[in-house]
Amino acid sequence: MRRTGGKKSIPAMKGTAPAKKKAAAAKKTKRKAAATTKKRTRPTGQPDVRMADPSLFAPFTVGERADALRILTEDKRLASMSKVGRYRVVSVEPAPVKPPHERAGRRMASVVVYDYSQERCVDAHVDLDHSEVAHLEFTKSQPMLAHAEEAAAISVALSDDRVKEKLALGDEPRVAMHYWSNEETDVIHGRRAAAVVFGQPGATPSLVAVVDLLSNSVAEVVEADQW
Repeated sequence: MRRTGGKKSIPAMKGTAPAKKKAAAAKKTKRKAAATTKKRTRPTGQPDVRMADPSLFAPFTVGERADALRILTEDKRLASMSKVGRYRVVSVEPAPVKPPHERAGRRMASVVVYDYSQERCVDAHVDLDHSEVAHLEFTKSQPMLAHAEEAAAISVALSDDRVKEKLALGDEPRVAMHYWSNEETDVIHGRRAAAVVFGQPGATPSLVAVVDLLSNSVAEVVEADQW
């Protein structure tokens, strides 16, 4: 009897090498995604800063600015400054604090004042919602000039006879800049001062008057190209 020939069928393997690699890579990617999600998830009970009230960052109204200054100047630690009245308000800006700080969610103000009576910088944080000074620090730093200080420096420079003599026809105040000296022999060393630059519009500056804001006087008059 003649046998019919034929190839034996081979059962399919459960998983080839490429298929196993793909499955392993997919599991690895899934584990990474789960870990990332876990890291990004905020623990229960911790506030989300992204949910902060945008109005806390809004510019101050005239009333809020006045309240911040009133609260600060009524503080007993600033009694001498308030009594003498020789100070300039440099800036009053919103300064909300982040959770979990106890003052988070309140309307806070950062106030910088230069106290002429004691030649010091007053750096404070005022809680407007609770009408109290939350932080107060005194330093010998020199903050930027307040707009009122710039105007005062220009006024003092324009009234000085030496400046008047040196000004050419058409010269006018171009800018008043905060100025300080590192030279201990300088008359304005360590003092609150401004440099008032004079010249014609669109031309090279011609003259610089250094104004001592503590004494409201011109300490030095220099040709601009030699300053």
